Amino acid sequence: MKVLITGATGLIGGELVKLLLQKGIRVNYLTTNKKKLVKEDNYQGFYWSPVKGEIDLDAFENVDCIIHLAGASVSKKWTPAYKQEIIESRVLSTRLLYQSLLKDQFDVKHIVSASAIGIYPDSKTAIYTEDTTQVDNSFLGSVVAKWEDEVSNFTKLGIIVSHIRIGLVLASNGGALVEMVKPIRLGIGAPFGSGQQYQSWIHIKDLVRIFSFVTENQLEGIYNGVSPYPVTNAELTKAIAQVVNKPLFLPGIPKIAMKFLLGEMHELLYSSQHVSARKILDKGFQFKYANLEKALQSLLQ
Repeated sequence: MKVLITGATGLIGGELVKLLLQKGIRVNYLTTNKKKLVKEDNYQGFYWSPVKGEIDLDAFENVDCIIHLAGASVSKKWTPAYKQEIIESRVLSTRLLYQSLLKDQFDVKHIVSASAIGIYPDSKTAIYTEDTTQVDNSFLGSVVAKWEDEVSNFTKLGIIVSHIRIGLVLASNGGALVEMVKPIRLGIGAPFGSGQQYQSWIHIKDLVRIFSFVTENQLEGIYNGVSPYPVTNAELTKAIAQVVNKPLFLPGIPKIAMKFLLGEMHELLYSSQHVSARKILDKGFQFKYANLEKALQSLLQ
């Protein structure tokens, strides 16, 4: 089997590449940085520029599945210009892949695209499944909806489409956990606001295993990339503190303070999505890090 990955050099992409190569799956990848092009037997890089509409079509040769992870990080301040970049990085890259296959479909049968649980409305009481049709009335909700719409166009080419709605990714070498641990290690950690907002998290190794599972089994449709056991922000903060053996005694960080520091991006810290993993479990997927404490210990100790 051969896959083509976009975003292969990012946090999730790098971990996914390692897993797929271990399984004997050949990997082509697209990069906007010509210095990151590598040519090995089972791992080959190809240049593209979604902004300019440029792509090396050799990247698609003998590829069975595209795994689409590319997209500008949402963890930077949302200036008007950067908000546009967040949208375009997802829409234009997806469109370029589609237009490339419109000319010649090669052997591609399946596209598995990253998505985000930010599409679900902010709620402390609802439990969201993949059947939920409401979209959060926020910038992130609109971004995810546009992204999924673009990816869904591949069905017009007879290609199987899958969306993995990713939750809060816990990793030791980047992402949210690294930033959350810093103040806690300094003894100044605290939950955000009341801390009662739900955070549907996932260990990065389980996340890339979900991408691999969906790819290898050609599973169609939407799947939530979250652990079966979401926790509140207060519970997550407390669990991190316990694992790194630090006390927590400060009150919750007021929403207005983070809005002042981060602007609109502060929504990421205070929104609540309790998201179900039942669908992927019913397909036979088994989590290695379903338990939060076990996940944190593997990453922080």
